[in-house]
Amino acid sequence: QGAATTQEFYAKNSRWTEGLISASKAVGWGATQLVEAADRVVLHTGKYEELIVCSHEIAASTAQLVAASKVKAEKSSKNLVRLQECSRNVNEMAANVVASTKSGQEQIEEKDTMDFSGMSLIKLKKEEMETQVRVRELEKRLEGERVRLGELRKQHYALAGTYDTAEDGEAKPAPAPRRGILKKPPLAQKP
Repeated sequence: QGAATTQEFYAKNSRWTEGLISASKAVGWGATQLVEAADRVVLHTGKYEELIVCSHEIAASTAQLVAASKVKAEKSSKNLVRLQECSRNVNEMAANVVASTKSGQEQIEEKDTMDFSGMSLIKLKKEEMETQVRVRELEKRLEGERVRLGELRKQHYALAGTYDTAEDGEAKPAPAPRRGILKKPPLAQKP
């Protein structure tokens, strides 16, 4: 058998209820999203951050594919070894996409540097205060988006079965199965 039992794998990775199939679909979906995000960036309708998020998603999905494969494959499987090598290559390429994206962003930001040489002291102070207001607005929006992300993840886990939804609608971690409750198959039990 593989390095982990099926039950252990799905307890940790409930997102992958179909095992290899859902893991493979997630990798393909991530690649599609990356291509679409790249198209949008090239057309100036997308954001560089989309490329970074998609790259991270592909790397994570590939790691999950390897984990799902370990459940099914023999420990000494040549195909598993090749898959792990490919996974490392995917991680390297995803890191390259992220690095290239950040480099591109920096080059664009360098072009947008402001010239303050012609501003008076009062105008500079006004500009500083307006910038502080924008920073606070963005921080508030960022905090709201973090809360939203947390709620989305809770809902994802609730749908996947790793969270119980209480009567008040609050998603809470599902209780871990107790070892004493899980019985061994009849052949493995001692007489």
